[in-house]
Amino acid sequence: MTAAAAATRIALVGAPNCGKSTLFNGLTGGRAKVANYPGATVETRHGRFETPGGRNVDLIDLPGFYGMSPRSLDEKIALETVLGKDGAAPELILALVDAANLRTHLQSVLQLRAIGAPMIVVLNMYDLALRDGFEIDLDKLEQELELPVVTTNATRKAGREALLSKLDGVLAHLTDIKPAPAGRYPAPEDIRAHQGAARRIADAAIEHEPLFNRATRIIDRFVLHPLLGPVILAALLFFMFQAVFTWSTGPVDFLDASAGALGGFVGAHMPAGWLHDLLVDGVIAGVGSVVVFLPQIVILFTFILLLEASGYMARAAFLMDEIMHRFGLNGRAFIPLLSSFACAIPGIMASRVIENDRDRLTTILIAPLMTCSARLPVYTLIIAAFIPKENVGPFNMQGLVLFALYIAGVVSAVLIAFLFKRTIAKARSQPLIMELPTYKVPNAKDFFISLWMRASAFLKRAGTVILATSVILWFLAAFPASATTLRESFAGRIGALLEPLLAPIGFNLEIAIALVPGMAAREVAVGALGTVYAVHGGPDNAQGLSETLQSAWSLPTALAFLAWYVFAPQCFATLATIRRETGSWKWSGFALLYLFTLAYAGAGIVYWGARAAGL
Repeated sequence: MTAAAAATRIALVGAPNCGKSTLFNGLTGGRAKVANYPGATVETRHGRFETPGGRNVDLIDLPGFYGMSPRSLDEKIALETVLGKDGAAPELILALVDAANLRTHLQSVLQLRAIGAPMIVVLNMYDLALRDGFEIDLDKLEQELELPVVTTNATRKAGREALLSKLDGVLAHLTDIKPAPAGRYPAPEDIRAHQGAARRIADAAIEHEPLFNRATRIIDRFVLHPLLGPVILAALLFFMFQAVFTWSTGPVDFLDASAGALGGFVGAHMPAGWLHDLLVDGVIAGVGSVVVFLPQIVILFTFILLLEASGYMARAAFLMDEIMHRFGLNGRAFIPLLSSFACAIPGIMASRVIENDRDRLTTILIAPLMTCSARLPVYTLIIAAFIPKENVGPFNMQGLVLFALYIAGVVSAVLIAFLFKRTIAKARSQPLIMELPTYKVPNAKDFFISLWMRASAFLKRAGTVILATSVILWFLAAFPASATTLRESFAGRIGALLEPLLAPIGFNLEIAIALVPGMAAREVAVGALGTVYAVHGGPDNAQGLSETLQSAWSLPTALAFLAWYVFAPQCFATLATIRRETGSWKWSGFALLYLFTLAYAGAGIVYWGARAAGL
């Protein structure tokens, strides 16, 4: 019998990021043969090594999975290999477990045990778990699992010696007749039973764990409670949007006054002429009208970064998962959609984590409905101009309106997803499975670097895209020199082409003009309005853009403008990203069409509803 024929076939399995690849490379010396699973482009790695006892092993490194319920092609192939559906089942399973995440990973071990294959449980990164304060009774764990247990540090040769010794002992007792895998996936009730048993076994085996781990379980009893959890999440979001307005009032007023003072200083010390008008009415009025909203951007991202770094954001995903499933959304869609609150572009790109093409398409198409940070200057400008600075009970009315606009985007996205999943993107949704990190105090350095990156990105856009747009729009609004009104200018003539289409929803010529450059980026519309009213606003513009809009627009028009921006795809970069991620201009065109249709219908309903209500 050759060595190749005598080699024992062993499968290396475990959750993603538990150190499987590191252990595989350490045991095989990095000598791996990569092969595609028959009929699928999913890689499995095969490697050979010899144990200290002289036994030859054919080690198979399978894609990571969290349990015996496959949610992707990778996971399905890994489980089919373990179950022997592609041929002979492995003679032994090495079930790799992150020692610091015993409670999370043990349920997979119990599900694997149920199929009846011989198995060794490998507690990897055990040295790091000890360093962090874990104390695990290995004998108790073996007794509870009724399986051999060994600890490893896969990155070091010495850390793999105990596994090799245990492997020799187990292989020596493998008989020629081995229990065959059950060949089936567990039922939901079996999975729930395994989850309960995993928690019980972990509690029995873990003698001590770090303070943050114990605190995490206590806090999660409240924040993951099916009734109290959503209330806590809603309260946090509500407080965040209240803070965006109440905390930013002073800094916004300061920046607004500074922009006005700069414009006044330049205007007073420069001779009259086109350069004077360009700097005062184009650059300072256009860019300044956007930069004043920097404090609100900083406050919003402060909350988002703190929630992410503390570990709470992953809990929010689980809280939303059941709601999303009711409307047909994939549970994994929560993270891309959450990312879209910052910007739709990384949110759309993050949808790559969704395996099902139809689920991914649905997520991509509704991501622009999430209220990105670029909408915030538009919202805050209109809210500050038209919503009184009054309190409704203990709450700021302006903050309430901002919160309502964010909720409107979320509700719209969920309803559209419900429609798409039953029409153009039919597919069975899958549950969200992810590891919940322990709560931690955010690292101050990382936090401030991330906050600076987001604030500087906003300022960079103000100094590039918005600056360029403001200069171009100033030229179009100021020329020809013979124009005495906005309508006679080049910009007015362009806007006049759209005005008949937009008039039924309450939009005026100035809005029609601003929407065109606003396609470059949503916040550009604020700079465009600032430039248009600076050039042709006359004395009405002396007190700033917010006060100018109060006298130039009716309340129904202002509310319709807000409704328009809840839906409108005012961002070429987002549409280009949809094209790249879907590989089709068809879906980019579809997104453009359906979002503009929603924007037009929403603005029209709000405008005529407000007029009917006497507003």
